Amino acid sequence: MPIFLALLVLLLNMSAFRGSKVLVSLFALELGAPEIMLGVIVALYALCPMLLALYAGKMIDRFGVRWPLALGSLGMSLSLVLPGTLPSLHTLYLSALLLGLSHVFYNVAVQNLIGMLSSADTRTRNFSNLSLMIASGGFLGPLIAGFAIDTFGHAIGYLCIAVLPAISAVIMFSARRGLAALSGGKAKNSEAGGYAVGLLGNPPLRRTLITSGIILTAIDLFQFYMPIYGHAIGLSASAIGMVLAMFAAAAFIVRTILPQIVKRFGEEQVLIGSIFIAAGTYLLLPLVESGLLLGAIAFLLGLGTGCGQPLTLMMIYARAPEGRSGEALGLRMTINNLTHIVVPLFFGAVGTAFGVAPVFIANAAMLSVGGLLSRRR
Repeated sequence: MPIFLALLVLLLNMSAFRGSKVLVSLFALELGAPEIMLGVIVALYALCPMLLALYAGKMIDRFGVRWPLALGSLGMSLSLVLPGTLPSLHTLYLSALLLGLSHVFYNVAVQNLIGMLSSADTRTRNFSNLSLMIASGGFLGPLIAGFAIDTFGHAIGYLCIAVLPAISAVIMFSARRGLAALSGGKAKNSEAGGYAVGLLGNPPLRRTLITSGIILTAIDLFQFYMPIYGHAIGLSASAIGMVLAMFAAAAFIVRTILPQIVKRFGEEQVLIGSIFIAAGTYLLLPLVESGLLLGAIAFLLGLGTGCGQPLTLMMIYARAPEGRSGEALGLRMTINNLTHIVVPLFFGAVGTAFGVAPVFIANAAMLSVGGLLSRRR
């Protein structure tokens, strides 16, 4: 399967996934949900990935990537159709749960596929391109969602972004022969045995897994709580979408030059520096109410966090035992989503009691802990 096709599918699915997070936050507020229930919705996104990511990784190591890619894309599309056709808070909860379920199989599969399509010489470039597609999806998704809400309303906005993973599903089912051939070779040569706890016995891999969870949680909380903060200070949905798009645009820019930065300074030094930049930037967010200034701060935050995702992904894939890359990536997703469940529920209660500002401050503290952890040898 050509790698550009895998990257195209990733772009379509990630745009829909990121756009859904803007939609669900604003739609839930429109339907009268308290902020603590937004924390529940964030947790529902992460529940299935936390429970099933390790299983998905083992299954992909053993049987290949074909069906997880195709059915995961189709499931994402159907999950987004639900709130568009049956708008209610209960449907939003169900949609978030099903999106997480579909996304876990698709996401682990596409990450593993990029690694399978790469050689040692092209791995950094290909994973950087993967991260660029994620950043592009983070730019396009919120932008599409924000303007769809202002133009058509929340329900139709869901239907608009549901088209994107539907296209991905068509591509995956059409390309099944190429995927089957690639996956068959992988399955024959892989050994997916052993226990996940054994992966945690590798100190560099363990540190990278924990740091990855902290970075991804900080990114997701920004994407959920920035719409809440923007709504509270009177920004329009399209203005909120533009702020989130600036965040994603910065991630895109920094990832285009990431291979050169890593070559000069090394993976761990770049990772540590980017984490502390993001932590400092988070402290500025609750001090600003201008849409333009928030866009500028979001851009700076995107520069910091934009390095973390591809770096931890490359480091985990490279440090995984032979034949257990899917399992290591699944363990990464399990740890990420464990923090996604615990932290949003806590922050949802904090946001309800004290407002959004303490959530941003706590994010800064959490990132600082990740930076200190990454400095350990």
